[in-house]
Amino acid sequence: MNKPYVRLDKDNAAVLLVDHQTGLLSLVRDIDPDRFKNNVLALADLARYFKLPTILTTSFEEGPNGPIVPELKQIFPDAPFIARPGQINAWDNSDFVAAIKATGKKQLLIAGVVTEVCVAFPVLSALAEGYEVFVVTDASGTFNAMTRDAAWRRMEAAGAQLMTWFGVACELHRDWRNDVEGLGTLLSNHIPDYRNLITSYTQNRT
Repeated sequence: MNKPYVRLDKDNAAVLLVDHQTGLLSLVRDIDPDRFKNNVLALADLARYFKLPTILTTSFEEGPNGPIVPELKQIFPDAPFIARPGQINAWDNSDFVAAIKATGKKQLLIAGVVTEVCVAFPVLSALAEGYEVFVVTDASGTFNAMTRDAAWRRMEAAGAQLMTWFGVACELHRDWRNDVEGLGTLLSNHIPDYRNLITSYTQNRT
């Protein structure tokens, strides 16, 4: 059965960055490591560009998971940062859920490491509580394609929408006329081919 098109709304969306930790990043093998980190930072940059409330969380930093990727703290120095003492499902941490509810937003963009656990568990929990959930697939990573695909199927079957950071940026922006240079710069900073396109556009206008 086809579901209606639920469009992302920049006035009703929040971003959850779950367990992008230095130790866990070493487990990501379903996407090239450099490309993966670029995608994570692209999601972070678009969250900042669109002024989306953003919540950072980590799990068991003192253990092998390690600290959060430092660039994320630099991009969001004032964002809620929930260092979970041990809960595997971030939704089991009351401070994390309270921070989400405090945003007042009903659409959640979620990405993290690893996909079938750190992403899937809070996604399923948020769906159960009535949120509209969008999984940013290319800013989430795991061991291999098999585990990734199983997680995607589980989340999609529960009602999550699977997207990429590029799709998220364009759907939030809605219309190029809103800010050609702003969106163009955001895309160019993370997609070399798009930088060529924007450079050509800029030069042709001068």
